[in-house]
Amino acid sequence: MIELLSNPWIFITIIVGFLMAWAIGANDAANSMSAAVGSGAITPKQAVLIAGLLEFTGAYLFGKSVTETIRKGIIDASQIADPHVIVYGSIAALLASSLWLVFATRFGLPVSTTHSIVGGIVGYGIVYAGTSIVNWGKMAQIVISWIFSPIFGAIVAFIVIKLVSKTILQQKDPIESAKKWVPFWIGITFVIIGSMFYIKVMHGDSLLIAVTNYGIPVGIGAFLIGFVLLRRNFKIDDPYLGAESIFKKVQVPISAYLALSHGANDVANAIGPVAAVYTVATMGLVGMKVPVPKWILAMGGLGIAVGVATYGYKVMETVGRRITELTNTRGFSINFSAASVVLVASALGLPISTTHTVVGAVIGVGLARGVKAINKEVVKDIIISWFVTVPVAAIIAGIIFKILMTVG
Repeated sequence: MIELLSNPWIFITIIVGFLMAWAIGANDAANSMSAAVGSGAITPKQAVLIAGLLEFTGAYLFGKSVTETIRKGIIDASQIADPHVIVYGSIAALLASSLWLVFATRFGLPVSTTHSIVGGIVGYGIVYAGTSIVNWGKMAQIVISWIFSPIFGAIVAFIVIKLVSKTILQQKDPIESAKKWVPFWIGITFVIIGSMFYIKVMHGDSLLIAVTNYGIPVGIGAFLIGFVLLRRNFKIDDPYLGAESIFKKVQVPISAYLALSHGANDVANAIGPVAAVYTVATMGLVGMKVPVPKWILAMGGLGIAVGVATYGYKVMETVGRRITELTNTRGFSINFSAASVVLVASALGLPISTTHTVVGAVIGVGLARGVKAINKEVVKDIIISWFVTVPVAAIIAGIIFKILMTVG
């Protein structure tokens, strides 16, 4: 920690990195908690407590011990010979991303934090070396993710809510149907959760291992527990409320898992540039990968947790309540669908945005009841915010980088 006192740039980067982590917590809390809050499965205060604790746990215990210096290879690091460029560029990218996320959160707009930091990196890269430094193939993948993430999320959620409704809610005896089908849905859900834990939290890269070693055992256990509990404790007069109450209980562990996974993965957006500056300033090394000290992971996790607690309600309100009306079965369908799409995309190496997928799933659930069930003005504002995220972050970062290079 002596370096913090001797090198002001490290101290500045840590402050800006904490701001970025705070902004991630404030905006991305909606990914894991909005469906549960919107459907009434948990209260906003409970969401803040659960998300804050598990986001920090995911970031500190499961955050990658090695984080890319140049996020996702979006610019060519071989064209950067001056270590000061990494320092000033990382600060510029973090600050620009933070400012955009704070602005978006202020208006309750769910945007991709990954796209924000990518935009910031592109911005300082272009100012430093021109457009040739940018990996335009990667940028094309990001644009594709803008389009396909919400579409896939919406399609799967539409199908899931229709299946849940047809197999349970529309039957003559929803209680008996619930006893038969809910354990199945619980089992499949936990197959996905178990598999995702291996890939997204433990950073494994084999879908086969994820499903066979983690997903299926967890799913079978969850199925059996659900089967037994439904036989013993399912005593509610209103069959529809009974079915909804079951899905209400299922939403809580799903939301908890999503918060843990988010902390493990998206903390890299805040601490990656911090780790890069720390390495350059203390060891003079500029590489594609740098070791991340545990205290930096803790700083990122704390920032995310504080962001959830202090400002996370804004975007949760938009995604959970302003796009369409949610019930517990709809909330379950959203979480189930988003987790499924992200799992398959991650295993196949496809670029996908969790934020965009969740919002798409919310829209898909709404469309199952007809177009009139969707707040089209809110959806329009969200889509516009998605498409301006990269260019806005890039412009701000470019300006900040230019100023830092001039005065530094």
